[in-house]
Amino acid sequence: MAFPPLSLALISILFILSPMHSSSQWKLVWSDEFKKDGLPDPAKWDYDIGGSGWGNNELQYYTMARKENARIENGKLIIEAHREPFEGKEYTSARLVTRDIATWSSGKIEVSAKLPSGLGTWPAIWMLANTNPLKWPDDGEIDIMEHVGYDQGVVHASVHTKKYNHIIGTQKTSRINVADCSTNFHRYQLEWNNDSLRIGIDDNYYYSFKNENTGYDVWPLTNKFYLLLNLAVGGNWGGQKGVATDIWPRRMEVDYVRVYQKK
Repeated sequence: MAFPPLSLALISILFILSPMHSSSQWKLVWSDEFKKDGLPDPAKWDYDIGGSGWGNNELQYYTMARKENARIENGKLIIEAHREPFEGKEYTSARLVTRDIATWSSGKIEVSAKLPSGLGTWPAIWMLANTNPLKWPDDGEIDIMEHVGYDQGVVHASVHTKKYNHIIGTQKTSRINVADCSTNFHRYQLEWNNDSLRIGIDDNYYYSFKNENTGYDVWPLTNKFYLLLNLAVGGNWGGQKGVATDIWPRRMEVDYVRVYQKK
């Protein structure tokens, strides 16, 4: 839903002034500020590895501890996709995860990031249930930010559950225009508790998902969830209008990741 500028400004003011959402109610419990150059901190990040297509017919091979694809540089985490032959694939990239390292079932997550542009890019900031084995979509997925290069400047937020997911055409999603998402950093945010969650950018919360209190098919979000940061190439969505072959490398830059819990 689009709001006129005045309404949007008023909403932002009300959000800031509301005691319910006062920053004084949040306590920082986990973060990475990416201050030390080199590979990502193995005490905080693991990797998903391989070129299976990841359920979406993606074109990249996700590598592990390879600075060309994931490194800290000048205070930023760089996740970079390259066009290069690797393990039978034409592209490489990285998918960083906190699985089995840091997980949460409520709270606030904020990721400051600058997104890549270009046909075929598909960056994401998202969460999966830390269940073993993971049953998708039954165990839940939270998409804090997705952006596809053929639709530049449009950012998406979604939740996937057994009842609500794109495979059966019931996905609950929303989108917002962020014209400078590839030239400036923005704060991509998630807040959730046992009753609802909401997703926003720079304190403008444009997406919400409610607990209908009808069981696990709708609300598996009491599971422990881990965070994923990745840059995919092509795929069922990212490659829907093709993949440019002459734009690589492309990168997503992350200034920080911060996780808060209610005091």
